Amino acid sequence: VDFVEIGMPFSDPLADGPVIQASSTTALKNGMSLNLLFEQLQTVRQSISMPLVLMGYLNPVLRFGVEKFIHKCSEIGVDGVILPDLPFELFNREYRSMFESKSISNIFLITPQTPESRLRMLDEASTGFLYMVSSAAVTGAKSGISQSQIEYFERIDALNLSSPRMVGFGISDNDSFKQVCKYANGAIIGSAFIRMLEKSSDIPADTARFINTIKGGK
Repeated sequence: VDFVEIGMPFSDPLADGPVIQASSTTALKNGMSLNLLFEQLQTVRQSISMPLVLMGYLNPVLRFGVEKFIHKCSEIGVDGVILPDLPFELFNREYRSMFESKSISNIFLITPQTPESRLRMLDEASTGFLYMVSSAAVTGAKSGISQSQIEYFERIDALNLSSPRMVGFGISDNDSFKQVCKYANGAIIGSAFIRMLEKSSDIPADTARFINTIKGGK
C-alpha cells in the first residue's frame, strides 16, 4: 500500500460505523491508549518508510495535550493526523502553527455538502491530502458507488484543486476502488480490512491477498 492510517481508539467514534466502533471497543477493553500507541510506534521508522497517518478524535488528543501529541508524532515520524471532529476554524486559530512547526499535516475532510468556497479554503490550507468522504454516512455503511456519488466526484474533480484527494467510506472491493480512482488519487479502506482481520488465521498472508484483490491483482 502507499500509506497506512493507524486508528487511535475512542469510545465515541462519531464518523465510524459498527465494524470500526467494535474494533475500538475491543482495543479499549484491551488497554489501548495514546500512551501505549506511541510506545508501540516508537521504533516503527527503523523498518517502515511509507507515510503514516493517525486517525482519531479530538477528545483523547486534548486530554493528552495537543502540543505534547504533535511533539510525539514528530518524534516517532508520523506524517499526518485525521481528526474529523476538529473544526477548521479552531485548528486554524489554535493549532495550525503547532502542526506546521513540526511538519505534521492535518488532513481535512470534505463531503458532498461542502460548499465550493470552503473546499477552496481547505485546499489552500492543506499540506497533505483532502479526505473525500464518499457519502453522508458512517464508515462501512454501504457498498457500491451510486450515480449521485459519481456526480460528486466529478464535481470535485472539475474544481482542479491543488491537493491530492483520497476517497474513503464504503470502498470495499476492486470495483469500488477502481471507480473512485477515476476521479481521485486513491482510496482509503478501513471497515472491509477489519472484517478480513476478524476472520483471519494468517494475518500477513491474508493482508497481502486482501490488498492484491482490492488493487486487481491475481
